[in-house]
Amino acid sequence: MKTLRIATRKSPLALWQAEKVARDLSAAHPDLQCELVPMSTSGDRFLDQPLADIGGKGLFVKELEQALLDGRADIAVHSMKDVTTALPDGLHIAVILPREDPRDAFVSPEFSNLAELPKGARVGTSSLRRGCQLLATRPDLRLVPLRGNVNTRLAKLDAGECEAAILATAGLVRLGMAERIRERIDPDVVLPAIAQGALGIECRQQDALIEPLIAPLNDPDSALRTRVERDFNAALGGGCHVPVAGYAELTSAGLYLRGLVGSPDGRQMLRAKMRDSVTTANTLGTQLAENLLAQGAGEILKEFHQDAST
Repeated sequence: MKTLRIATRKSPLALWQAEKVARDLSAAHPDLQCELVPMSTSGDRFLDQPLADIGGKGLFVKELEQALLDGRADIAVHSMKDVTTALPDGLHIAVILPREDPRDAFVSPEFSNLAELPKGARVGTSSLRRGCQLLATRPDLRLVPLRGNVNTRLAKLDAGECEAAILATAGLVRLGMAERIRERIDPDVVLPAIAQGALGIECRQQDALIEPLIAPLNDPDSALRTRVERDFNAALGGGCHVPVAGYAELTSAGLYLRGLVGSPDGRQMLRAKMRDSVTTANTLGTQLAENLLAQGAGEILKEFHQDAST
């Protein structure tokens, strides 16, 4: 195979991610040519509504997956936090690249950290997960919807639409904007999104030509952490529609998984954590989800799904 076609969104961050995969593949296979296939997704086009109202983060990957299914592309590169737990028949996530810092970032022109924000400060975020945890810690804060790519959100912040914004550390680092980060928020304060900071490569199942080409890019530790977090999310039936967070870490004692389900206003916040050895961690995500469901997470999720569908 001489040319490999990579489906990607057109945002600066998505293009950076696809170009990184292209560079890594070219380094692994000097004779391979990589061609980007930039696409506009539904999630990129409908920027005037919250994601939860228009179908969730799956809107960022649907068109890319269709390109794989109909043969217009050979692989697709995704931010794994945008990828739904259920994939289309015939596709799978074959590779997870080394994970970037999964924490959320506090960005502000004036204030150095979350604790320094004055009472009633406006914080830009359209993430239900971030919003509920912020309100649980600081119920005085005013959340301001903030959508668009990283540059757009930073421009709105700099224009004075809010005093601070919460973005993914990984995106800022990858775009060379790490200097904008005033604080990398501790996961005990704001637990990261499922698979935040992880990049995945999706391809057709049992593609004997493509899978061997991309296999050298897989990072086993990042793949394990991402899979366990996604298992947790799948067992909860979570997604962009509900405030669900999950974060797996590899420690000297094995795998440490933390999870959270909350109400959008931050008044109900259910947390759980579990540890297991790496060799027996296959069911850790499901076990943690069952722990939260036993605490009453199912009622929170059910109520919010009903609210979102009305």
